[in-house]
Amino acid sequence: MSALRERRVLLFAGPRRLAWRTEPCPSPGPGQVQVQVHWSAPSPGTEMLLYRGQWPPEVPLDDALPALQGRFAYPVAYGYSTVGRVVAVGPEVAEEWVGRWVFAFQPHASCYTAAVDQVRPLLPGLTPEDALFLPNLETAVTFALDAAPRIGEHVIVLGQGVVGLLTTGVLAAMPLGSLTVVDRYAQRRALALAWGAQQAVPPPVSAEELEALRAHKAPHPRYPGADVVLEVSGAPQALQTAIEVAGFGARIVVGSWYGAKPVTLDLGGRFHRARLQLVSSQVTTLAPGLGGLWNPQRRWAVAEREAQRLRPARHLVTHRLPAAQAEEAYRLLDQHPERTVQVLLRWRSAP
Repeated sequence: MSALRERRVLLFAGPRRLAWRTEPCPSPGPGQVQVQVHWSAPSPGTEMLLYRGQWPPEVPLDDALPALQGRFAYPVAYGYSTVGRVVAVGPEVAEEWVGRWVFAFQPHASCYTAAVDQVRPLLPGLTPEDALFLPNLETAVTFALDAAPRIGEHVIVLGQGVVGLLTTGVLAAMPLGSLTVVDRYAQRRALALAWGAQQAVPPPVSAEELEALRAHKAPHPRYPGADVVLEVSGAPQALQTAIEVAGFGARIVVGSWYGAKPVTLDLGGRFHRARLQLVSSQVTTLAPGLGGLWNPQRRWAVAEREAQRLRPARHLVTHRLPAAQAEEAYRLLDQHPERTVQVLLRWRSAP
């Protein structure tokens, strides 16, 4: 393998507009590797905010990731899930790195150069496609940590996009009392049931379904409902549904990032009287109460084990497209969620 001289970068040029930029691919310096990307995974959640023009302009792209530093402004390169092979190394990096499959939090591009500690070699037996789900699996693990479901508790997950389905897969392995999901699309409800949910219903939740979701016994009989509700749909109106199905003293974990979309809630009734807890969950950090036992490295290791167990690419990938067809990929994610779960961009076929 030899170093690459040029690369193509996918840009978000404006609301629902993509563009390409051709530029040199930097040669690796001391402590760096150069990686030829084979696959990248557009995010159906965060990236859709960029694509649709719903990113809050005052919010940085991601200060926690070296490849995504800086303020938001179009045109912008974005993305955080790539898998490729090391093709060249700089001084102070062992030659054994050449040829390794690695994952990295990098924008969509055919090639990148990064410090060796910013790429993660794939575990033996973990396929490149499964590795693309690691960021969202890390998010699902974070939701589970923040929700902290206890044995026998009743859990409802609102939203079964990629992150919601991975969250369902993680939670289904726990000894819960029940696991129910709510999602608009039949394909996703079927996947949730296959991954261990006991019940899957579409929104809007009817009065009869609402009573069924609230049927679980609770210490306070006036406010029956789920012990834990996770809102991961990305739809602001779903947060009110979370309040309606939560039982007395329940924990409502808000995993969605709504971006610039406004959120309107009725907090004067059930939320107040039922002493509900709203918990913000976000993968960039760990909750303060977990710091004594958990760190990002431990969480990532759990995500890797879950990727090996769930094999998400077998079940959740609905489309594989050449990177040159990125516009079609984002159009599918934007306009056809009823038949699209995870789309992958192929930059280079594996040898």
